[in-house]
Amino acid sequence: MTEIHYQIVQHDGGWAYKVGDVFSETFRSHDDALAAAKDASSRQELAGETQGIVYQDRSGEWHEEIAKGDDRPHADVVDRS
Repeated sequence: MTEIHYQIVQHDGGWAYKVGDVFSETFRSHDDALAAAKDASSRQELAGETQGIVYQDRSGEWHEEIAKGDDRPHADVVDRS
């Protein structure tokens, strides 16, 4: 099973959550960033519909594939601050 970790970090004069190398918007408080990360991580695990998707990888190549709606990753929040 794939795992996704939402990490709470200081960012741009406030707080944000980070997934991989991508930051969320900046929040005024740690608690606001934590609440947003918990909300996002819980929605990440919700099943959806099976459908076709198109995406571009880091090298700029486009891919098409079928995304199964019930193939959801485990998501959690890491708060070491």
